[in-house]
Amino acid sequence: MNEQTLYAVAIGRVSTPKQDVFGDSLGDQEKQTDLAKTRAEQQNGCKIKIIKTFEFTESASVSLILQPLQKVLTYCKQNRQIKFAFIKSIDRYTRAGAVVYGELRAEFAKLGVTPIDTYGIISSQEVNTLGHLGIEYPWSKFQPTFTTELLEAERAKAEVRDIETRMIGASIRYVRMGYWRGAVPLGYITKRVDTLEVGKRLVLTPHPTESMWFIKMYELASLGTKTESQISDEVNLLGFRTRPKNYHDKEDRNKVVEIKGNLKLTPKGLRKYLQNPIYAGVNTEHWLTLNGKLQPIYIKGEGIVDIELFNKVNQGKISIVNENGLPKIVKGMPPDWQKNKLKLNPKYPYKQQILCPICRRNLKASSPAGKLKHYDIYFCSEGHKYYGINANKLDNIIKDFVIDVRFSDEFKEEFKDNFIKNWNLRMELLNKDAINWEKRIIELREQKNVAENQLNMATTATGINIFEQKVEGIKEAISNAMLKRNQTEDEEVDVQVLTNTAKYWMEHYEELVLSVPNPLIKASLFGQIFEEPPTVEELENRTPKLSPLFALSALSTKGVDLQCEAEGTRTLTLSRDRGAL
Repeated sequence: MNEQTLYAVAIGRVSTPKQDVFGDSLGDQEKQTDLAKTRAEQQNGCKIKIIKTFEFTESASVSLILQPLQKVLTYCKQNRQIKFAFIKSIDRYTRAGAVVYGELRAEFAKLGVTPIDTYGIISSQEVNTLGHLGIEYPWSKFQPTFTTELLEAERAKAEVRDIETRMIGASIRYVRMGYWRGAVPLGYITKRVDTLEVGKRLVLTPHPTESMWFIKMYELASLGTKTESQISDEVNLLGFRTRPKNYHDKEDRNKVVEIKGNLKLTPKGLRKYLQNPIYAGVNTEHWLTLNGKLQPIYIKGEGIVDIELFNKVNQGKISIVNENGLPKIVKGMPPDWQKNKLKLNPKYPYKQQILCPICRRNLKASSPAGKLKHYDIYFCSEGHKYYGINANKLDNIIKDFVIDVRFSDEFKEEFKDNFIKNWNLRMELLNKDAINWEKRIIELREQKNVAENQLNMATTATGINIFEQKVEGIKEAISNAMLKRNQTEDEEVDVQVLTNTAKYWMEHYEELVLSVPNPLIKASLFGQIFEEPPTVEELENRTPKLSPLFALSALSTKGVDLQCEAEGTRTLTLSRDRGAL
């Protein structure tokens, strides 16, 4: 007697392409459903043939009408010989919870199709509670496993919620700390860095090629001499193209149906890029919204352009200002005190020269509002308790310290020897130049005499004109040569005068630093004093690591022990009461 053959479909689903490669792949699910088919054949005493295999990558956490299994139901309606639907487990069946699962189960039952999972949770067995009396009602029939199936469907839904909460919650937390996640903006790449606070994280850093396009955009726009179309054309000549993007088939997520992107820059795109704060190192994505209010944050990586250039390009339409160490996006013109937010701001010149005593990062600066006015503050709060110092107080501390600074005796002697040696070489070269220019002047004068004699002998108008032009050309060459000779002779200054001038500034370095009108240059000269940037406390205690070129005055170091470290860096250890200074 021939064994009866029944027909079935198989269903496989993966949530992500990565899952299909590293675990619970469609191939693994197919092997599991084959084993379930074998067990079903033994239980039903028949041969089961799978005539169609469905593979899904779409989400199953959606409403009934959008469930991927709707395609299986449609196929079963068209092929009424289907009796079984094999699937790995209920969480591959649906992740929308018990209600949607029950509705799908009912839809399969109407078509006479029995779902079978590889774990044996789903069962088609029915029990009649009045069967022992030979009576049957619709309400007396039930499936003993149906309650377990509903619980499993709810567990699958809860698992989705737990996974997404952990994953998205962690991403939000890292984004609010300044790290990056998600699609990388054009012009950037991500770099994985090892942090002390949260392990290895991604930060944005300028793309070696694409970032040049954006620097050019902002530079041209800041000049205000070119139209948006002209700027777009120039940037396109540098090779600008948007990144290609793959669009996948809705049913087969591994199949690419279209590739878009690879487009040139347009004026509309230019405006979008110029007004996006991310290119100035400020993130404004929606995950930074707290209680309905967006709080932008500085990215941990590096912006492509500085905030000053960003604000200049956008001319008040959109501005980035600093409030208490955090960026703020202002639409329209900001108040005057917020306008100058520069990386190297003359108002806060010592940001790059002074370290935070807690984390030893460079200090930031801002002008927070007080009751009556804004106060200039240097501060730091990078993952630790807030530290701040009034800008005027810091200026006075720096001034007191610089007054005590001198060039070291060893450096002064070495400088004097090298200065005289190099100056003598310079004078020797200048003397040679002066002699050469003098020789050139004599040669030109001789040529001038010859040309004048030829002019006197000329008889035709053409000849006279030619020799007159020749004489004038030689005279001009003589004038230029004399100018060069005089410039060379002017540089021959008495070496003793220069030596005395250099000696004075070396003995009065504090005047050289403190008398400079440009605050940024003043801060740079101050920074040259140290082997590494100091903290405020080190300046007050006279314990910073000084450059080998410098030392503190005898008055300042009285009662202070000098210790030479392995690298020869001079450090000062306080051994007396600070009030004696």
